[in-house]
Amino acid sequence: MTASEFICEAIATPDAKDGYASTLAHCFQSTPAAESAYLDRVGLENSAIVRQGAQLAGGLVTIPMGQWFGGQRVPMTGIASVAIAPEARGRGAALALMRHALHKLHADGAALSVLYPAVQELYRRVGYEQGGSYCGWEIETQNINTRCGTLPVRAVAIADPSFRDLYMRQARATPGHLDRHPCIWQEKLVKAEKEPLYAYLFGGDRSEGYLLYRQEKTPTGTVALILDKCLPTAAARQRFWAFWTAHRSQVDRLRWYGSAVDDLAAILPEQRVKSWFGERWLLRIIDVKRALTTRGYPKHLNAELHLDVRDEWIEVNSDRFILQVSNGVAEVKRGGTGALKLDIRGRAKDLAAANSGQVTSPPKPPIWGACATIQGV
Repeated sequence: MTASEFICEAIATPDAKDGYASTLAHCFQSTPAAESAYLDRVGLENSAIVRQGAQLAGGLVTIPMGQWFGGQRVPMTGIASVAIAPEARGRGAALALMRHALHKLHADGAALSVLYPAVQELYRRVGYEQGGSYCGWEIETQNINTRCGTLPVRAVAIADPSFRDLYMRQARATPGHLDRHPCIWQEKLVKAEKEPLYAYLFGGDRSEGYLLYRQEKTPTGTVALILDKCLPTAAARQRFWAFWTAHRSQVDRLRWYGSAVDDLAAILPEQRVKSWFGERWLLRIIDVKRALTTRGYPKHLNAELHLDVRDEWIEVNSDRFILQVSNGVAEVKRGGTGALKLDIRGRAKDLAAANSGQVTSPPKPPIWGACATIQGV
């Protein structure tokens, strides 16, 4: 089976939506009704299916967002919910679907694309490369022992409007953070309908951070899992730890997600934090010119680079480019000597490396966002 024998298209009929929702439910141990509601939240215009003749082979979701690099918003689209029907696996449907998605993302103006892979081989084949780490951290609450937080704490509704303002304040200053799609915020409300969630604001008249978590009993004690947090100030981070010090009689362990270098752990009196989870997220340059010109650069930087880029999947990216940065403002034009030769996967590595030590993980669903898994390539 060749990629040309598959037809990729938007979801245009109720039957196509129902078929993709059923495939998602099969792949992700969910229900067709839940997946259909998810597709509605994302928007059917952000979904695509692949079929062979009249047979539905699978589909994916694209989530248009932004990603912050150098203090500037770079247009980025997350790939999510990649699923291939069991009877269509092993024929090249996923490859055809991803090729279709790449060209549509380029036409729609995306500069980057990010995903979380269940397997890397497919996505590397079409130009994605590791861009950063998504890590799970945990600590026993008896080992926190921080009592110096002074900010007031108040319980709030899960949909408190302060969350978005606080999140954007932190995201703009943190390389790799997302400009979230509305469906990411909506997922919080969906989650809250299924299990108890607890939300708090840190601060008085002017909030300085927020916290969203759930608790569960395990054979080894009660665990609190942080589902979302925003702690942009030192005072908010100190209050976060003091908050959990006060929970030692009811919560045995605290778990949260972050990057490989976690600033929360760094401020603890003793380094008792342990890793319990880790994976890589992948990044791809969709539009070389747009990716280089929309990101931020140090304001004192003046430089010129001559690039020779190869991209076998998006032909317009395969060319020589001159990147000129003057006082932190970038301009890209075609031409030059092509002194620096690299493929599109190499550019993904360079973009991540340019923010070495600072790039954090674009938060992952169901609470957060840009995620991709693929079942049965």
